[in-house]
Amino acid sequence: MAQTPSNMIALGTIAPKFELLDTISNSKMKLDNLKGSKGTVIAFICNHCPFVVHINDEFVKIANQFQKKGIGFIAISSNDIDKYPQDGPEKMHLHAVESKFSFPYLFDETQEIAKAYDAACTPDIYLFNHDLKLVYRGQFDDSRPGNNINPTGNDLKYAIDCLLSQTQNNQPQKPSIGCNIKWK
Repeated sequence: MAQTPSNMIALGTIAPKFELLDTISNSKMKLDNLKGSKGTVIAFICNHCPFVVHINDEFVKIANQFQKKGIGFIAISSNDIDKYPQDGPEKMHLHAVESKFSFPYLFDETQEIAKAYDAACTPDIYLFNHDLKLVYRGQFDDSRPGNNINPTGNDLKYAIDCLLSQTQNNQPQKPSIGCNIKWK
């Protein structure tokens, strides 16, 4: 199991715009229509990565908790589906339904959006403020498959709480660790 760290792009970076296929609704969706009124979490994930599978249930719980507070959640899969067909749109749809995603699960077929965000791994997590300026990028929490730490999402939750309370996030932002994005 490869352990690729995320790229820690500069805080304050503006979220690159996109229009991608939502595999749940089978329609194209734009960032501007999906962003939350107070902030937006964008997570690059996929169906098969053990690091994503490890946090999946807790990620859905956190999305359900914070969407009510004005935080939008967006999941994007950018993997090469020729080599990894389990990450294709049909399987993404099934995974989203089975996992009870309350947020769009977008397919980045050309991988242009992953490149625009400098995403490197799954999960790769970004939190933007209401102006779509980056305020957090990094790990979900310290849990990893096999390290006997249960997923809590503490790092992401703390960052969201800081955003909502308009306080400085003084905790170190650690890179996410996961499987590399499967590039074409």
